[in-house]
Amino acid sequence: MMRISDTVKHLIIINVIMFVGTMFIGGGELFREWFTMFFPKNDLFKPWQIITHMFMHGGPSHILFNMFALWMFGTPVEHYLGSKKFLFLYLSAGLGAVALQMGYSFFVFYKDLDVLVNAGFDINQIYETLNTSIGMRDTRWDKFLPGEELMSFLEAFNTGMVGASGCIMGVMVAFAMMNPNAELMMIFLPIPIKAKFFIPGIILIDLISGITGQSIFSPSNTAHFAHVGGAIVGFIVMWYWKKTQFNKNRWN
Repeated sequence: MMRISDTVKHLIIINVIMFVGTMFIGGGELFREWFTMFFPKNDLFKPWQIITHMFMHGGPSHILFNMFALWMFGTPVEHYLGSKKFLFLYLSAGLGAVALQMGYSFFVFYKDLDVLVNAGFDINQIYETLNTSIGMRDTRWDKFLPGEELMSFLEAFNTGMVGASGCIMGVMVAFAMMNPNAELMMIFLPIPIKAKFFIPGIILIDLISGITGQSIFSPSNTAHFAHVGGAIVGFIVMWYWKKTQFNKNRWN
């Protein structure tokens, strides 16, 4: 078994510290309000959340699966790339994850916001109502945003984003590009599948789940577009490094 690499070890330690802080400091709300990634128009949003949300997790199973994946895929990737390049890949994938997930939230939110503004509601009052308390709404909105549309509007504004999954998806893509024929298995599907098929398959499932709004093999509150965003950035970074490894742009 390959010895855990230094950067992976330190990332796991940071994630565990943040999780312990979330569980035991401030009644579980202090860390959540300060370090979760909130929608930029939400009063709870702080600029540093763009980074800190990558080290937050929603529960024991969430952090357990993510840290297991980080150890399993991150260790060989760091041994291959080195610590500096691995950390760059990891954080870049996390930024790609938040960019795509927030981009989707912006699309959903502003599409429905335009409906309310065109119906005669004042935009400042809409923001004030949304920020009064989580899930708050003007009941008159129901007429213009019925059912699931209103729910999506409120979720885009109020739902916080946490987790290292986007970062880890970028690392998993790097692993698949380095070891395309490595055989992997899902816990609930114990059949060996080569990494070059396994990882793209997971990304495709996330993409379908994000578009349809129906989670496949994952909890309903999963940020599917964050996974896709992390995977895309992971692929771009690895593709660029492979393309330029023999010229002046390489990073040793």
